[in-house]
Amino acid sequence: MLNVLEWAHSEQAAALTVVVLAPHDPMTRGQLRRMVELAREEGFSVRWEEARGGAGAPLRTIGGLTPQLRRTGRVVIGDPFSRYVQLLLTLTRARDLVVVDDGTATMEFVTQLATGERLVRWHRHGGGRGPRDILFAPFSAAARRRLTPARSGRRTIGLFTSMPVEPAPGIHVLSNEFAWTRKRFGPPRLARGTDIVGTSLVETGVVDPDHYLEAVRSLARTHGATRYFAHRRESAGKLHRLAGETGLQVVRPDLPLELIARRGPIGRLVLSFPSTVVHTLPLALAGTGARVAVCDIDPAWLTDKASPRAEGFLSGVTGTAKDVQRLPAP
Repeated sequence: MLNVLEWAHSEQAAALTVVVLAPHDPMTRGQLRRMVELAREEGFSVRWEEARGGAGAPLRTIGGLTPQLRRTGRVVIGDPFSRYVQLLLTLTRARDLVVVDDGTATMEFVTQLATGERLVRWHRHGGGRGPRDILFAPFSAAARRRLTPARSGRRTIGLFTSMPVEPAPGIHVLSNEFAWTRKRFGPPRLARGTDIVGTSLVETGVVDPDHYLEAVRSLARTHGATRYFAHRRESAGKLHRLAGETGLQVVRPDLPLELIARRGPIGRLVLSFPSTVVHTLPLALAGTGARVAVCDIDPAWLTDKASPRAEGFLSGVTGTAKDVQRLPAP
C-alpha cells in the first residue's frame, strides 16, 4: 500500500482506484486502515474488500471487481505471490501491468519469473505442492504468463522497486526512492538510544524462537537498545516473552516502519535482521544522520522446517543492502 502511493507520486498518477483485499491478521488490517486514510488524503479512491470474510466472500469480491478489471488499461499489483491477485490477473485485459515493491519477496519474484519457475514464496518448505497448490496451478501459470513481457510489445510489464534486482528482458524497472515518504513526513528527531526492528522469521518457521530471542538480547546488551519495533506478524506470545527477557520496550507500529521512522523520534542506530527494511530505511532516512545496521542470521538458528533456500536467500538480502553496516551474528 505504501509503495502504491510511492509509485503514484513517482508517476504523477492523478486518478487511481486502490483495492484492498483485506487480510485476517489484525495488525496488518490496522496498518492498512491507516494507509487507507493517507491514500484518501492524497485524493485517491479506495475500495476495502472483505475478500476473505467467509465462504461467499471470494465470489462477491471477484464479481464486483471483474467489470472494472475488464475496462482498465493499467493494473498495478503489490503481491504477485498472492493466489487472489493471480486469479484476478486472469480476468484483466490490461496491456500495462505494474508490480510495485513487496519487499524482499520482489527479489524472489524477479528470479522466478526470469527462470520460468512457479511463483512460490522463498520461505515455503517443499516448494508448494499440496492439494490446494495443484488445484490452483492453472491459474498460477496463467498469471505468470500475464506477468511475462509479450514479444509482440502489445503488453508491457513494469516493476517499481527499491530492491536490487536484475529483471528479465522486457521488464521496465523504475526505482523507488521513497520520495513521497520523505516529502510527506519528517525529518525525524533522532533519539540517543538504539532501536531494534523485529522480523517474522520465527512465525514463518525459518528461525528457532530461542535462538532469535537470545540474538535480540545480545544485540540489546551490546548496542544499548531500548525499543523493539515489532513486525506486524509477530505473535503476542513471543513479544511478551521478548519484553520480559530483554527489558526492551515493544512497540507495535500503526503504520509501516518507513513512515514511523520518518515521523520520529528514531534511534541514531537502527538494528535489523535480514528483511525489507535494510533496503528501505536507508532511503527513507537519507540525510537525517540515522544509521542502519543488519545482523547476519547464523545458519545454526534455522529450524528443520526452514526451506532449503532460506540460508542463501537471507544472505542475499543482507549482502545486497546498500548504505548499511553489517554485523556478525551475536
